[in-house]
Amino acid sequence: MRPAAPLTTSSGTPSAPPLPRPAGRPQLPRPQGKLSTAVLSALSALSSPSASAPHSPRFSLRTPGTDPLLTTTEKEAQHADPYGADLQLALYALYELHYQGFDGVDDDREWDPALLAVRRALEKVFLQALRADVPSSVGAAEALDGLLVEPVADDGTSVSHYLRREGRLWQLREYAALRSLYHLKEADPHAWVLPRLRGRAKAGMVAVEFDEFGAGRADDIHAQLFADLMTDLGLETAYGHYLDLAPAEALATVNLMSLFGLHRSLRGALVGHFATVEVTSSPSARRLADAMRRTGAGPAAERFYDEHVEADAVHEQVVRREVVEGLLTDEPDLEPDVAFGIGATVHLEDRLATHLLDAWRHDRTALRAPLAVTGGRWS
Repeated sequence: MRPAAPLTTSSGTPSAPPLPRPAGRPQLPRPQGKLSTAVLSALSALSSPSASAPHSPRFSLRTPGTDPLLTTTEKEAQHADPYGADLQLALYALYELHYQGFDGVDDDREWDPALLAVRRALEKVFLQALRADVPSSVGAAEALDGLLVEPVADDGTSVSHYLRREGRLWQLREYAALRSLYHLKEADPHAWVLPRLRGRAKAGMVAVEFDEFGAGRADDIHAQLFADLMTDLGLETAYGHYLDLAPAEALATVNLMSLFGLHRSLRGALVGHFATVEVTSSPSARRLADAMRRTGAGPAAERFYDEHVEADAVHEQVVRREVVEGLLTDEPDLEPDVAFGIGATVHLEDRLATHLLDAWRHDRTALRAPLAVTGGRWS
C-alpha cells in the first residue's frame, strides 16, 4: 500500500500550524483477531457513562475462573503468535488500563481480577517467546559493552542511518506516528521501578527520570517535546491516536516496557531496558536530528532529537555507573535479568527496524494504513 502522494518539502518551508490536542482519553482500538476481540469486547461491555454510581453492581469486580473472557483468551493464547498483532494489541489494551485508560472504561477496571488473569495468560506467552529468542549466555557488562559499539559503516539494518541518508518526509512522519505510542509515555513505565530500587540505583534512576520529566518544567517534559515534534510534522498529538495504524512490531516494543515495569520480579529486566534506551539514544538521536534538518521538518522536530543527543550522552554514564552498577552491587543475582532486558529490547527493536526498512525500501507505507493528509504542506 503506497502513500497517497510523495511528501517533500524544502528547509525553508514554515511549520504546519499547531493542531488542537483533544482532551480526554483515547478511544478503544479496532480488534485484530480473536484475542483482541475478546479483550476489547469485554472493555466495551464495561464502558459506563460518567454519571453512573461508582458503587453500583455494574462496578463490582468479577471473579476469575468463572468469566468466559478468561476461558476464551487462555485457550486462544496458547496457540497465538506471541509477536502477532492480535496478542500484542490485546496486551497493549490491557496495559493501557494502567496508563491513561480508555474513553468510557471505568478506572476500577485496572484491577479487575478477570482482566488481570487474562493479561497474565498473554504475558506468559510473550515472555516465553522472548526468553527463547534472547541469548542467555551474555553477562550484563558484556551486553552493555555491545551497545556502545557503533558499526564502522551503515550495515543496512539501522532505521536512523536510513532516515538520515535517504529518508523522505512521509517516512519521517510514519516513524513519528509509530514512535508516539512510546514517546508520549516515554518516562512513565520506567518510573514504576523506583520503589523497587535503593541507594545508588534509585538516586541515579531518579536523576535521569527528572530530566525526562522536564526538570520541573512542563514545557520541557520529553513527551511534550515529542508532541511539539508531531505538530511540526502535521500529525495529531492526542495520546494513543495512532494505535489503530501500528503494526505488531511497534506494539511489542511498547508492551515490553509495560511488561517489565509492572512486575517487581522483572525489575532487573526493566533496568536493562532503561540502560539500552539511554546508551543507544545519543548517536541515534544525532542521525534523526540530521534527518529532520535535511527534510525541513521544522524546529520542534529538530529540537526533540537535539535535546536527546546532549542529555542522553550524560544519561548513559549515569545509567551505567549508578543505576546498573548500583543495582548489581545490591542484588548481584539480578545480573541475568539485566542482560535479558537488554537482549529483549534489542531483539524487538531489530524486528521493528526490519519491518520499517522493508516497507520503505519498497516505497510502501509501514503502517496498517497510510497517514491522513492534514494540510497543503503534506499533499
